[in-house]
Amino acid sequence: MASNEVRKAYESDASPLHRYLLKHMTPLNPHLAKLHAASLHDEMARMLGASEELNFLQMLMSSIGARKTLDIGVFTGYSSLAAALVLPPDGKVVACDVTDKWVNQYGRAVWKEAGVEDKIDLRIAPALDTLNALLAAGEGGTFDFAFIDADKSNYGNYYEAALQLLRVGGIVAVDNALWSGKVVGDEAGMEASTLAIHRLNEKAAGDPRVHASLLNVGDGLLLCRRLK
Repeated sequence: MASNEVRKAYESDASPLHRYLLKHMTPLNPHLAKLHAASLHDEMARMLGASEELNFLQMLMSSIGARKTLDIGVFTGYSSLAAALVLPPDGKVVACDVTDKWVNQYGRAVWKEAGVEDKIDLRIAPALDTLNALLAAGEGGTFDFAFIDADKSNYGNYYEAALQLLRVGGIVAVDNALWSGKVVGDEAGMEASTLAIHRLNEKAAGDPRVHASLLNVGDGLLLCRRLK
């Protein structure tokens, strides 16, 4: 896909400021652009991760030399693809979701085209079951990076499991950490998903196991680097 086509694939509905932002970062890999464009046609496209966020996370994964990652919440496979593209040839993405409906419809063929299908280990089960199975198999402390973008009510549980699976120095990234600004305000007025996100943000801020940074990227991005 030519550079201008890549741009069109993810800039068409952006605001002027957002288009400026996207224009001034490294362009999406053509396979990512293709999957992003296809995913936008789905009625559940709101679940798709922000391209500028995934661009940033790719840079983080590369910077820490990630080889083994978690993708908790897969949807069409866009975030799994983003991770797989920057991992070394022997890298692995353990991708967790309760359904492969959207991956089969959109992502799997693009994974194959991109030459990374073998790097992605898609596990269809409740994500907590998969994470607990990894821990039971002795894989605690062996992952370099985790991305959480799944059901908000379980964010706290995913965070705890991911921290156990991460090595010291590994990073967990949590999407939708600002939830369209709904996390600001009185807890009494928050609906369940908002409250779960807010409580994780508060927990991370005071968690001595991590260095936490809450960023206004995409719909909010919570980054936590495991310290011990």
